[in-house]
Amino acid sequence: MYSTLIVARMDPGSSVDVAKIFGDFDDTEMPHRMGTRRRQLFQYRGLYFHLQDFDADNGGELIQHARHDPRFIQISEDLKPFIEAYDPATWRSPADAMATRFYNWEASA
Repeated sequence: MYSTLIVARMDPGSSVDVAKIFGDFDDTEMPHRMGTRRRQLFQYRGLYFHLQDFDADNGGELIQHARHDPRFIQISEDLKPFIEAYDPATWRSPADAMATRFYNWEASA
């Protein structure tokens, strides 16, 4: 499994609204189109963490193709009032907000 983690800023009071936006989006076929296996949203002291798991490490490539879908464009617009780039000066796309994994451990079968 391949995972990405997006870090941004979010008012803690917005979690219900953000969860609803993603819930509506995830009820469509878009997660499957993007290869998303699981999505988890976390918040901590004004920070927003979006963990997305994919079956393979081509999730980023599939998302790039999905970016032009009107539903993807719409969810991006719907989230703007609630999610702010961690560093607005350097943000151009979600790739600019992705954390870099530096350690991984998995239980053996």
